[in-house]
Amino acid sequence: MQIGDVKVRVTAVTVAVFLFFIVLIAVYVFTTGEIYSLFWTVPAAAMLLLIPMALNYMSQKQYASLVPMYEAEAKNVRIREINLNKLGEPIRIKGVVERVYFQFLNRPQYLVADRTGEISVKMFTSPAEDVQNGDVVEVLGTVVKRYIMTGEAVVNCVSIRKIKNDQ
Repeated sequence: MQIGDVKVRVTAVTVAVFLFFIVLIAVYVFTTGEIYSLFWTVPAAAMLLLIPMALNYMSQKQYASLVPMYEAEAKNVRIREINLNKLGEPIRIKGVVERVYFQFLNRPQYLVADRTGEISVKMFTSPAEDVQNGDVVEVLGTVVKRYIMTGEAVVNCVSIRKIKNDQ
């Protein structure tokens, strides 16, 4: 679904939960014959879709508003140069997506590699483009620790987009 320039995505998990409760409501109404419960169950079930859609829209809009700032400030770096000394710095990396995790939750994590190494790239909303294994991408983001207090450097992604192989 498109709202303005933001493509809103609903995860498969959200749809599965919504359908589960719709079936549960239908079974209840058919077994008890109580149709008046539909006055509150149908709107409640609709909220199971509308709330995640609204949250996805807001996060995607926020990320999209950050992209121009990152494009202006991010420095091009090779993956081997990324370490804990660069915490909080906006960076731009180009590489190949080797693995994709958690895409079904709208919180994808990518393993991106260039000729110097590989790094985990985490995004806390769904990307504007559908990125898969083998895609050559440009990543804009900030260097953060994998875990709040400890861990190696990873990239908190603001934008990941496919680029042509000749760039």
